[in-house]
Amino acid sequence: MSEQEPQSPSPAPVGDLLGKPVSRLEAQEKVTGRAVYTDDMTLPGMLHGAMLGSPHPHARLLSYDTTRARAMPGVKAVLTAEELPDHNVGSVIKDQPLLARGKVRYAGEPVAAVAAVDLQTARRALEAIDIRYELLPPVLDPEEALRPGAPIVHEQRDTYVSLQADSPARAACPNAASYLRLTEGTPEEVWKRCDVVVEDVYETPAQQHVYLEPCSTLAVVDRDSGKITLYTSTQSVFRAQAITAEALGLPMSKVRVIAPRIGGGFGGKTEMTNQPITAALARAAGAPVKMTLSRTDDMLMMKSRHACRIHMRTGATRDGQLLARQVRLVFDTGAYADDGPFVASMGSYFARGPYRIPHIDVECWAVYTNRLRAGAFRGFGNPQIHFASEVQIDLLAEKLGLDPFEFRLRNALETGEQWLGGAPVESGTLRACLERARDASNWVQRRAQSPTAPGKRRGIGVAAVAHTSGLLGSSATVRLNEDGTLTVNTGAVDIGQGSDTALTQCAAAVLGLPLEHINYSGPDTDVSPYDWCTGGTRTTFTVGRVVVQACEQLRQQLFEHASDMLECPVQELELRPGGIVGVRGQPGTGISFGAIAGRALYFKGGPLVATARWFFPTVPIGTGGTSAQGMPSMGNGFFVFAAQVAEVEVDELTGQVELLQAWSVHDVGRAINPAAVEGQIQGGFVQGMGLALTEELLWKEGHLLNPSMSSYKVPGSRDVPVAIHPILLEYPAGEGPFGAKGVAEVSLVGVAPAICNAIRHATGAHVTRLPATGERVLRALLAREEAASKA
Repeated sequence: MSEQEPQSPSPAPVGDLLGKPVSRLEAQEKVTGRAVYTDDMTLPGMLHGAMLGSPHPHARLLSYDTTRARAMPGVKAVLTAEELPDHNVGSVIKDQPLLARGKVRYAGEPVAAVAAVDLQTARRALEAIDIRYELLPPVLDPEEALRPGAPIVHEQRDTYVSLQADSPARAACPNAASYLRLTEGTPEEVWKRCDVVVEDVYETPAQQHVYLEPCSTLAVVDRDSGKITLYTSTQSVFRAQAITAEALGLPMSKVRVIAPRIGGGFGGKTEMTNQPITAALARAAGAPVKMTLSRTDDMLMMKSRHACRIHMRTGATRDGQLLARQVRLVFDTGAYADDGPFVASMGSYFARGPYRIPHIDVECWAVYTNRLRAGAFRGFGNPQIHFASEVQIDLLAEKLGLDPFEFRLRNALETGEQWLGGAPVESGTLRACLERARDASNWVQRRAQSPTAPGKRRGIGVAAVAHTSGLLGSSATVRLNEDGTLTVNTGAVDIGQGSDTALTQCAAAVLGLPLEHINYSGPDTDVSPYDWCTGGTRTTFTVGRVVVQACEQLRQQLFEHASDMLECPVQELELRPGGIVGVRGQPGTGISFGAIAGRALYFKGGPLVATARWFFPTVPIGTGGTSAQGMPSMGNGFFVFAAQVAEVEVDELTGQVELLQAWSVHDVGRAINPAAVEGQIQGGFVQGMGLALTEELLWKEGHLLNPSMSSYKVPGSRDVPVAIHPILLEYPAGEGPFGAKGVAEVSLVGVAPAICNAIRHATGAHVTRLPATGERVLRALLAREEAASKA
């Protein structure tokens, strides 16, 4: 269902495709199994690659002996760091070698790679490689890593090329990848004015992306030119091109990247080192090489969500006004920085939540440890801080005797107010989301209901959510074909979210063409216009904008030709569904796109082609009275809002939590394809449910204990409630196409606190560490009972 406020920054769409639940363009090939993913591809003479991971979390590399592996029949190439250029890579800090060089920094870090005639031979060759290590003491806790005398993960940290702003605090801590501090108002002076103060420490775990398709790359080297072509499972063909060229010391013109169908990413398929390693194997072997990671290798070698520890204190006045907040965030970025400094920046940026809190002090660290590197993951630092913030908001409401919705509504940011740091809130629709969630969930009645069975307690909880939509640069090209059909070309990668279909709908809506008359061209760095990445809730918002702009330019070209052909001023022309330009008020007149294209191609003007580009403008952090230390200027994006409600049932004996149903209300601006939007909301909620209740990467002495789907627990079909109600509000605004706003990440952000607030409502148990397993809930219940008995 949707509720709409009729306003839009884009021209009115032509035809009726916008806002309709259109079937995915690739639906047939996926449901029939004809879709081609990287691992489905085979080339003549193709070899198979595999990587050897370190058995130690922290050790010096003393020597390699690859003699036996190289001598094995069927082995065509063996690589260690000694055979590769000495180039570190990294999206923020250039701190990561392709294969471990000098020392290993986490258990599972790739130290060697092999290409062989089949995968079994490649794996046997890995076992034949003899590497001698000198064990070093690991540092496994980020707060321990910040203390003087802790083992140093990167002795050369200060020599790395870095985009990270330095600070005295970071300089004083060798294991700090980044440090930042945001202050607004005078927090130290106002605590005495707070009538109620809540303080606690919250912990969120490392979470695995669990994309359906493990990381996979097929590399081919042209024997004459040396140009490398990669077919790869990636979220950005251009980032894969850049990192491969940089790592191998090649010009980008010598690297081509093509994305076939992608089986999910969630942030885990950006900046992947398996791509240049596969390319290096293909160069060394002189043959195509495909490397598809096993699920275990993927979990051991790739990335996770950042584990985070959040120290938070919040104060309010007795009339329910938030007044002050102090936050200390410590993100475990693992052995390499990856996106860690930017994830930490995002966590800090949302530390105030979607509320007016005039006095705030945020201190944030991204810290190196000897664990698997952490990187981008749906929400990008925001789920961690929202968990702490929204649980604490509920506690404050309880102490003030206020309904959780009422307390949030009193403090919700509105249109025209400023975010922490000074950015304007251009479409402050949190109030509308909260009010709709309260009504849809029948909140008042459900808060008062009784347990459904002996030994079970039922509760309902809410979280208010904010995120951003849009980031960095995109471009698009559209070309009118000779027969009046259209080709749309962008560099955006559809990783399963349906963006190819949504972008095609945008083009169709501007030009009035049916979907079958639009050819959407897949991403290929040789021919596609640039797009930064599928991530940051940005594809429909940012790429959709440039598709609309390019189509508007093409429409103007069509009108200029049609004006001559129909002998009518441009301002009197109109587009009609089906690819027709006609005279306004004269339904009998009109000329087809095909006729216009023929005139342009063969008589006057040349091909009808249009290109648009856009970069989301950066917003300096520190305006509006904010003091910012170490905080980069950010392409913060357009603020989007949501409210999420969860109803749970808790077993008093075991602490086991069952999610009964959920309501997820989002202001999507304009739903380009409502079915796809609802699917994103439901999928995001389930992934957030995993973070809340079951998912956690576990280490012992630096070794990952659960690197398999049998031991890492994602929600299964029996765990997911029958009813996850996606509710779409439509308040078109901002730079997105037809006023569309993003929904992909925000759909996950508030799930964990909504569930934990429901657990507290049901039982009184205060859960501060995720996931809220039965054991942790039971411990919280016992702690509550013990505290009550002492009182």
